[in-house]
Amino acid sequence: MKNRLTFYIGVGMILGVVAGYACHASTSDPATLKAIAGYFSIVTDIFLRLIKMIIAPLVFVTLVSGLAGMDSGQDVGRIGLRSVGWFVCASLISLTVGLVFANLLQPGAGLHMVAGSGEVDTGLNTSALNFKDVLTHAFPTSLLDAMARNDILQILVFSVFLGLGLSATKRDARVKVVIEMIDGMVPVMLRVTNYVMRAAPFGVFGAIASAVTLRGLDVIYTYGKLIGSFYVGLAVLWAILVFVGYLFLGRSVGALLKAVREPAMIAFATASSEAAYPRLTEQLERFGVDKKVVGFTLPLGYAFNLDGSMMYQAFAAIFIAQAFGVHMPISQQFFMLLVLMLSSKGMAGVPRGSVVVVAAVAPMFHLPVEGVAMVLAIDQILDMGRTMTNVIGNSVATAVIAKWEGARQRTVSDFVDDDEQVFGPAPGGAK
Repeated sequence: MKNRLTFYIGVGMILGVVAGYACHASTSDPATLKAIAGYFSIVTDIFLRLIKMIIAPLVFVTLVSGLAGMDSGQDVGRIGLRSVGWFVCASLISLTVGLVFANLLQPGAGLHMVAGSGEVDTGLNTSALNFKDVLTHAFPTSLLDAMARNDILQILVFSVFLGLGLSATKRDARVKVVIEMIDGMVPVMLRVTNYVMRAAPFGVFGAIASAVTLRGLDVIYTYGKLIGSFYVGLAVLWAILVFVGYLFLGRSVGALLKAVREPAMIAFATASSEAAYPRLTEQLERFGVDKKVVGFTLPLGYAFNLDGSMMYQAFAAIFIAQAFGVHMPISQQFFMLLVLMLSSKGMAGVPRGSVVVVAAVAPMFHLPVEGVAMVLAIDQILDMGRTMTNVIGNSVATAVIAKWEGARQRTVSDFVDDDEQVFGPAPGGAK
């Protein structure tokens, strides 16, 4: 079987739905359902812990190795400027798509919700989202602390300094030893990634089974219009991303999507960008993107280029306004779009960052906090789609930046699927 990992992940998703629904239908006690969901999530927790175990060293070695091989700091500056320019444009497009489809499909219209006079505790920490903390948080006080917390942005900042330092002194024989050691760690970490990815189908099964056991399938019917409208908007955003990718990459954008299908499925099933990162790094390099572009642009994209999350923010804010009858003229909506774009750049290190941004911005536009609590009820379902979109958006961005840099190492025809490296040759030698 040619695409064995993709197949097993798909099987894990289907079995997760079946097992979760069976448990939800056979048990009515909420405490029992919560306990069963907890048992299912054990497998997912182990998988996510394994993923987190390798993220920090993987980001560190790939980025430092790539930067150390650059000829000068001008390369870093050029790639950085191109990346940031792409991210800003992608952010505006994503937010605009969310704004347009929320107004077009009107998912909150007719709900006639009434805001209460009391305080509603959403459990979200919006105080972490302010300009001072966001700016200072990007700079680590300790590399070990940043790596212990898997803070990609802080690891990126340190790695840039270290990579530039190694690049500037690489003629020194002593420095060459350090560079060779870090370069040697890259294939080791990619091999470890392959080992960890063997657990992906089990992690996906546990995540889906836990969510369906706890909430069942009824939640889809209750919030059907919101969920359906949001995924229609996401589908259009995917089409835009693929079209823009085609403008820069030509037909090879299809091969790119094929290369990243596994990390995209993992991101969808687990609603975790971290879970997809190691495999995404490996697949982009196998696709032919130079390691220095992958090592620099991808971590930066994880911090600043979350297309699905930004579309969600605009969509959710307009949904809340519609549900509670808050009139927002187009001029105010566009102003909110700009505020969301700026606020979203600090959400990478904030738990449930997309919802936190909406909760933090809502009071500015007189949106009831009860609306945030409504969206939280189905956040897992929405998070699956927006996380998958983040992976697709960052894949396209990284490949396009590499094309601009002329850093494609191989042609698309040289791309070889490596599912067989993970699971071994298919029975009978089938390809």
